[in-house]
Amino acid sequence: MDYKYINKIDSPADLKKLRVEELPEVCAELRQFIIEALSKNPGHLASSLGAIELTVALHYVFNTPEDKLVWDVGHQAYAHKILTGRRDRFHTNRQFKGLSPFTNPAESEYDAFIAGHASNSISAALGMNIGGDKNVVAIIGDGALTGGLAFEGLNNTSMDKNNLLIVLNDNHMAIDPLKGGITQYLVDLTTSSTYNKWRWRLYQLAEKLHLMDERKRRAMLRRNNSLKAVFSEQQSNIFTGLNIRYFGPTDGHDVEGLVRILSEIKNHRGPKVLHIITKKGKGYAPAENDQTVWHAPGEFNVANGQRLTANSQDTPLWQEVFGETLLELAKKNEKIVGITPAMPSGCSMSIMQKEFPDRVFDVGIAEGHAVTFSAGLAKAGMVPYCNVYSTFLQRAYDNIVHDVALQNLHVVLCIDRAGIVGNDGATHHGLLDLAYLRPIPNMQICAPRTAEDLREMLTLAETLDGPVAIRYPRGRSPLQLPHEGGEPSKKVEYGKGVKLRDGEDIAVLTIGSIGNAMSEAIDLAVSRWPLAVSEKPIANSQKPIAHYDMRWLKPLDEEILHEVGRKYKTIVTAEDGIIAGGFGSAVLEWMSDHGYSPRIIRLGVNDQFVEHGSTKELYHLLKLDKEGLCESLLQAQAK
Repeated sequence: MDYKYINKIDSPADLKKLRVEELPEVCAELRQFIIEALSKNPGHLASSLGAIELTVALHYVFNTPEDKLVWDVGHQAYAHKILTGRRDRFHTNRQFKGLSPFTNPAESEYDAFIAGHASNSISAALGMNIGGDKNVVAIIGDGALTGGLAFEGLNNTSMDKNNLLIVLNDNHMAIDPLKGGITQYLVDLTTSSTYNKWRWRLYQLAEKLHLMDERKRRAMLRRNNSLKAVFSEQQSNIFTGLNIRYFGPTDGHDVEGLVRILSEIKNHRGPKVLHIITKKGKGYAPAENDQTVWHAPGEFNVANGQRLTANSQDTPLWQEVFGETLLELAKKNEKIVGITPAMPSGCSMSIMQKEFPDRVFDVGIAEGHAVTFSAGLAKAGMVPYCNVYSTFLQRAYDNIVHDVALQNLHVVLCIDRAGIVGNDGATHHGLLDLAYLRPIPNMQICAPRTAEDLREMLTLAETLDGPVAIRYPRGRSPLQLPHEGGEPSKKVEYGKGVKLRDGEDIAVLTIGSIGNAMSEAIDLAVSRWPLAVSEKPIANSQKPIAHYDMRWLKPLDEEILHEVGRKYKTIVTAEDGIIAGGFGSAVLEWMSDHGYSPRIIRLGVNDQFVEHGSTKELYHLLKLDKEGLCESLLQAQAK
């Protein structure tokens, strides 16, 4: 499409050449450009549509990249990418070797900080401002403001000398609708228009009269609070209570108004908050009407808003297996409760939420709180199933150690999106959980290979004592299939694995869903075995590779390990996580501790952060798909 304005904007310097009156048209073109692009190359739509006017105003007023914009999270930063020289590559966003899904300093000098996890912008921006940068702006959504780190940053902002500007992009949404006191508090702030009008006028007058040194500014804040008491019955402003100047709320879709306000306050000394009200999905009716679905809708028809779903599959999504099983268990046991940090639809806890709304707790983007809250529930005799994506559970590590494991409390950690998650990239891959959970005393860890395994592990976890972690990937789950030469399919038992295939030369040990790719790899390797190791074909009765699905990382199945240690000189382990400290390391340590000395080849992710791309592309890159695993098996035999 021929765009009058944005096709000529290759940097914010080009944007600044325009008159303020032309900026609404720039915003309209950006909105249409993003809608068109994401209809074909899926990404995070609604959040970026809601932040377009803010993005244009920020780049128009501030001197980026010398002035720093710290986005929280990068869901809102698509217009930012387009205005900063990445328009012509935007069609590669989230694709393998294409633009990063979030802001990334390695990609552009305009990206001040990585923004994949929420709530970090205030802390990072404060450090950058105190460290020497003149103008630093933290752009944080009200969803991210529920995270504890944001409050820690606010507290420090109020104490240290700085000129930080915090823009609160308030749309009353995270991915799902927000709940909790912070949400209601922000709603209350937006209801007192009389207060905000007079407060702004009083502040402007004080500036003109040069009344805004440090002592007088604090006095002004006290007067502002008194003024609020006159014009509003709402509670005192948390920001002014922290001696952070508060401006707003104001219309976040009035780009000319935002330019005026930002121009007036950008050089004011001291920390300040600009509170803007926006609508997630602004300008595209389907996204405005169903903001949760259109957060990341996949491909869609721009004209009619019809989402283009992939062909239906016979197998269920892992998250659906979790949600449906949790509901079944909750119907039988009234003590079972569900906890999620802002992802009820993403993890399918919404299935239980619909039937038992009083027994499901969406605590907002606050993973540490979710875990400790679950510990409190367990202490009170409840059975909490706390569902957190693997990458986000990293932020609750101390809570797991100190509040759950140390007291050996019965909290079931349901770890969704484990392993490679695809196009969201390095900030979202769940590659560390096996390694960081394994050293924790009292922790019990398992991983299903199939949908049936997950159902049984969730059911078994209800009966256990102490903390239990169940990790499973994104996508569709294979159903249980028989394996030639192995044991009959059997139910999940505590601390027990299962032999899937007999073999004579090599023992392969896997945990979790990577076992399915390994089964295919073994079939492929066996078909190539004669060419790899000898000229003599292998008789049909010969089984060179044994395969064990260990199911449990902690406790390990020692019966299987003794069998493997005695019988095999070569052992291959495979996991869809970081190798260091993970499942393979556990097997290696066990063999050494028990006097076995086989050659152990550990397959998994080496010491690296994995880029973005489709799961198929990334597993192939890491040699953890069928072909890559087959190659490793053949090399293991050849050595």
